[in-house]
Amino acid sequence: MSDLPKAKTRPASNWSAIWVLPLIALLIGGWLGWRAYNQTGIEIQVRFESGEGIQANKTEVVYKGMSVGKVKALALDDEGNTRGVIATVEMNKDVQQYLKSSTRFWLVKPSVTLAGITGLETLVSGNYIAISPGEGENARKFKALAEEPPLSDAKPGLHLTIKADRLGSLNRGSPVFYKQIQVGQVKSYLLSEDQNTVEIKVFIEPTYANLVRKHTRFWNASGISIDANLSGVKVRSESLASIVAGGIAFATPENRRDSPPTDPTLPFRLYEDFDAAQAGIRVKVKLSDFEGLQAGRTPVMYKGIQVGNLKALKVDPDLSSATAELTLDPLAEDYLVQGTQFWVVKPSISLAGITGLEALVKGNYIAVRPGDKGGAPQREFEARPKAPPLDLRSPGLHLVLFTENLGSLEVGSPILYKQVKVGSVQSYQFSRTRKQLVIGVHIEKEYEGLVNGSTRFWNASGVTLTGGLTGGIQVKSESLQSLMAGGIAFDTPEPNVPLKKRIPRFRLYADKEQATQKGTLISIKVDRADGLRSGTPIRFKGLDVGKVEDVDLSGDLQSVLLKARITEVPERIARVGSQFWVVKPELGLIKTANLETLVTGQYIEVQPAAKNLGAQTSFVALPQPPEAAVAEAGLSLVLSAERRGSLKIGVPVTYREVTVGKVTGYELGQTADRVLIHILIEPKYAPLVRGGTRFWNSSGFGIDIGLFKGATVRTESLETLIQGGIAFATPDGERMGSPARPEQTFPLFDKFEDEWLTWAPKIPLAK
Repeated sequence: MSDLPKAKTRPASNWSAIWVLPLIALLIGGWLGWRAYNQTGIEIQVRFESGEGIQANKTEVVYKGMSVGKVKALALDDEGNTRGVIATVEMNKDVQQYLKSSTRFWLVKPSVTLAGITGLETLVSGNYIAISPGEGENARKFKALAEEPPLSDAKPGLHLTIKADRLGSLNRGSPVFYKQIQVGQVKSYLLSEDQNTVEIKVFIEPTYANLVRKHTRFWNASGISIDANLSGVKVRSESLASIVAGGIAFATPENRRDSPPTDPTLPFRLYEDFDAAQAGIRVKVKLSDFEGLQAGRTPVMYKGIQVGNLKALKVDPDLSSATAELTLDPLAEDYLVQGTQFWVVKPSISLAGITGLEALVKGNYIAVRPGDKGGAPQREFEARPKAPPLDLRSPGLHLVLFTENLGSLEVGSPILYKQVKVGSVQSYQFSRTRKQLVIGVHIEKEYEGLVNGSTRFWNASGVTLTGGLTGGIQVKSESLQSLMAGGIAFDTPEPNVPLKKRIPRFRLYADKEQATQKGTLISIKVDRADGLRSGTPIRFKGLDVGKVEDVDLSGDLQSVLLKARITEVPERIARVGSQFWVVKPELGLIKTANLETLVTGQYIEVQPAAKNLGAQTSFVALPQPPEAAVAEAGLSLVLSAERRGSLKIGVPVTYREVTVGKVTGYELGQTADRVLIHILIEPKYAPLVRGGTRFWNSSGFGIDIGLFKGATVRTESLETLIQGGIAFATPDGERMGSPARPEQTFPLFDKFEDEWLTWAPKIPLAK
């Protein structure tokens, strides 16, 4: 047994390979623990008004299509007055930086509205909670929104504010169209601070942001617009989507294509429809005649082209007028200035013709005539009661006629030349003095050469009857149209007489006879126009040699100016030295003259000049016939009396009841205490007046009454009894005195002395 080898021994080791397994398990456990810790989410709480559609461990939190959290638990919220649901949500750690105080959460679920279908993907995946990161401090408790928030202003694109009178069918998400292409959407809406308008927030995609300019116009494109009348039916819609859900469309007017980009901080206005947006410019017009006008249907027309619409018609409180609110094409903006005219056009049938016939089809409408470009802008106007005359810039000849009577003329009455219509009456109105009528006339361009400085116009209305017992009766009328509606005819006797003014002025004669008569025009100045009028004859020795054509005040208003025409021998009458005076009736107990003027009326007498000293056309009428105006020969004396009594110019001066002179005038003395009466003694009887002559007032009569001799009535003569007079007597002997000198003054006694009647000197009379 000793032969067996001796066993070798070694000390036993404490390490064993089995210990590797626990170490590996420890490392794996540590790694798993670190991984579990690292992947553990952030727990937050979100309060919802209701837990409907939210499920624990199923409902996810989604951001831009990626799951960033999940609801872990739901619990009721008993705090506060309103009860809700608190969802405990575990959020991924990588979104920790977005969990700020302004971060918003809301529940997304399927929704079907007129604006469209939203949340359609939740029909498969289920409802989810959406998140919109915000700014601020870190937060772990949030309050969910009731609905999806509007698009953020930070989103690239154009964010605008549009103000509207009402929201209509617009809603969040309603599309915004440009040429029927959706380029944006409605973000949100709210009442303005003054609660008078609705502010609509709109988002335009970045690609289309440059389409919105400073003068861009937005309008409500919701539904369908139908405009039907006798001329047809017009249907307008932006798109099928806008019919169902509503929408907004916009465009920039053609005349504003160069408009600069818009300022996003400035709001736009939302027009009711396309037409309102296109017309754009609002104008107010006060109407006195608004029959047949309808808001929304009545057009505004310019030369047959529609340039606007009547948007509103408000009757004024006094019910006598109305205010029309118009919207006009932006192209008319530069012409809405002072001088722009509006009027209502409606069918009218009169003797002058038919006007406004097109209004029978399309209805009454408002017509406009633009003012001069560059004038002062104006937005409120007062409509004319009728169509204005043609614009002076219209082709053709524009002229003015003056007349005393309008007759049957009216706007539209024809202007005739050789019974061919060459123009029409455009207007009429009173002159500044209100004594004449001013008629505006337009001659068509192709006929304007027919009028020159020698043209005569006359009223061709109605029928003219002329005739007598032997010659029969002649009936004259310019044309059937002028017979019914009135008209004006003219003739041009002399060619190549230029017109003196851009707008010529002519007189309108009453008839052709007056217009075509020849002669020389003169003017006669008189103190008063009593009994004188247009047509008053001018006579010479009982024959008519002319007539007055016009009566008017002189420029200084101190006299009357007669415009007359001398038709007979004008070269002998219209010359230097001719004299004119008015012949009027004289009625008196002693003298009666010109009684025929009581029937025929007053007239003007002329005394042609004896010598030809040259032509003259302006005259001053004499106050009395020239025979009385010529200084007469004789002895001129002055009588001094306390009062004039019944004496007047022309009363006789008698000697022994024989008329030997007359009174030629009277005046107050220098100290105004006496009346100086001028008399003229005929040359033959001048020797009867001597230094001792006595003059007395022989007017009226005297009565002497006595108890025994009865009553004695004394008067110089029947003539002096009626119209007054002066008598005188001259003593004989030494008391006679020397012959009276011219202008010698004698006292005038109120009555005679008996002795004076006994004087009877023998005085030779002059030859």
